[in-house]
Amino acid sequence: MSKVYFGINLEFVRHADKSFEWGVAKAAELGYTHVEPMVHLGRELLSEAGYFHSVSMWDDPLRIKRACEQHKVRLSGLSGHTPITKPDIGVEYLKQAIRFAAECGAPVVNSDEGPKQKWTTEEEDFVLMRYTLMEAAKVAEPRGILIGLECHQQYSKHPEGLDRIYKLVKSPAIGINFDTGNAFLCGHDPYKWLKRVVKRLVHLHAKDISVEHGEAERGKVTGTPVGCACGDGVIDWGKVIEIVRAGCPRDIVLSVECGTIEQAARSIEHLSSLV
Repeated sequence: MSKVYFGINLEFVRHADKSFEWGVAKAAELGYTHVEPMVHLGRELLSEAGYFHSVSMWDDPLRIKRACEQHKVRLSGLSGHTPITKPDIGVEYLKQAIRFAAECGAPVVNSDEGPKQKWTTEEEDFVLMRYTLMEAAKVAEPRGILIGLECHQQYSKHPEGLDRIYKLVKSPAIGINFDTGNAFLCGHDPYKWLKRVVKRLVHLHAKDISVEHGEAERGKVTGTPVGCACGDGVIDWGKVIEIVRAGCPRDIVLSVECGTIEQAARSIEHLSSLV
């Protein structure tokens, strides 16, 4: 039986206008054992000024490692979302994120197919995605880094589409980062879908969806950036934990994706009560 840990995506401090280091400290204070930072290429003003949590991959990767060591939390992975349907963006982004993850100590880099070009066909997109994932896998394999493919966009919005992307490249580096909230909003049974991918699971986005959000958008969207506090929405977290523990061949971090610090506090309180 695998172990389940509770982590948090640093999106929870996005609207608080705080830095990466501040977010790590707050996550530890709330009781999370793991964090999932977001990384980007180049430089952008808000992060450089300390008003945004994303970390530039031009920075020293040890910046992330030191912050986690200081506050006694571990990394569940990196939020390295980039459109793998666009190799001109996705290839170098993912390769750099993988190298960055290896040095800072993050075991997983999460991504999805991203918005597609308007002028490409579905057949062309799958060729482009195969190219991107093959390039990324060749960098990930020798470093022991896993690539978590998430259900989030036009092709991964249903189980068959996510499986098709997963099967494009046969590599031990490629797995699934399942997002409970996105699966629900796409109109699917998240527990049935989770059981389908649990043997390939490398990371899990613990995203809950409020009743109001579900009624307004379910079946109309392919996902959402963040959800409500875990326990406030429609997802049965006891059931999710049970499926992961029973079926996953590795230990898994449930990385909470919510929008505020207050929601993060309620999420860890609810999740902790279930184990």
